Amino acid sequence: MADRPIKVLGGGSALLDLLVHVDDSFIAEYAGGEKGGMTMPPPEEIARMQAAAENVSTVTKSPGGSAANTLCGLLQLGIPCAFFAKTGTDENGKIYRDSFAACGGDCRSIKLNDNVPTGRCLCLITPDSQRTMRTDLGASGTLLEEEVLDADFDGITHFHLEGYLLYNMPVFLKLLMTAKKHGCTVSLDLASFEVVRTFKAELETILRDYVDLVFANEDEAQAFSGSDDPVKSLEILLELCQTVCVKVGKNGAYIASHGENVVHVDAKLVKAVDTTGAGDLWQTGFLAGWLKGKDNAVSGRYAAAVAAEVVQITGAQIPADRWAVLREEIK
Repeated sequence: MADRPIKVLGGGSALLDLLVHVDDSFIAEYAGGEKGGMTMPPPEEIARMQAAAENVSTVTKSPGGSAANTLCGLLQLGIPCAFFAKTGTDENGKIYRDSFAACGGDCRSIKLNDNVPTGRCLCLITPDSQRTMRTDLGASGTLLEEEVLDADFDGITHFHLEGYLLYNMPVFLKLLMTAKKHGCTVSLDLASFEVVRTFKAELETILRDYVDLVFANEDEAQAFSGSDDPVKSLEILLELCQTVCVKVGKNGAYIASHGENVVHVDAKLVKAVDTTGAGDLWQTGFLAGWLKGKDNAVSGRYAAAVAAEVVQITGAQIPADRWAVLREEIK
């Protein structure tokens, strides 16, 4: 693969983010579940929450989805990307596809559903900058195994997959098998502690058989390992994968590969406004280094730099002028 130009395919959910600032009491009254996680209540429940949120704050629309956020960042850093996902043929779907194309993304693998609207994610942002997500997959939830094509992997050298797609296991596994068939390296974002708890039994086999690089935050790592020590969690994951990154928020990240010492990379501390997309953009920075053969310490510093930019804004769309600064820093 060394002589092939880098091109990344991401697999995940095409979701329009609905971003709103609320207080902790709103989470307790309307959201249900644990603060800081992601659940998928019925669409009518999300509509109820959105209506309540609109009464207390402005709701901002922004193209999102974990893998898509990572891809859009990679595109800004000059790495070609395509996206395997599904939208509706509604106006939100057009907004979503046009936005990805405007970033320079390859839309050939975005499938369409004429009958189901584009998915959405209500991101409830509390004063501590934490986000609690309530998701309606919409058209994203209608991806079919037979829609995974060899043509989707033409020219692809690396496949990045979000853990949320585990809820569609036939598609998830078909994507992994096809990626390996085409000689791609594979990275997996474990997505949320709820996802890890739900699919823990399957994840051990998936990580061992298909994944080269796994990303987890401290909650996801603990849900998998049972340990509240991030380094211990990393060591357990490292028994299954070649490279492991465990992100610990403002305390930075622990990174290791087989046969190498654990590296701790400091976070770049800034005034955080919203953590939406922070993990996704951390992965952007890390992949920007890792795919070009940089060591874990350098890749981790790239990751910290990109993540520090996104937490200073609402949503996951870093302004163009800040991307210019990041390109110089990472170059």
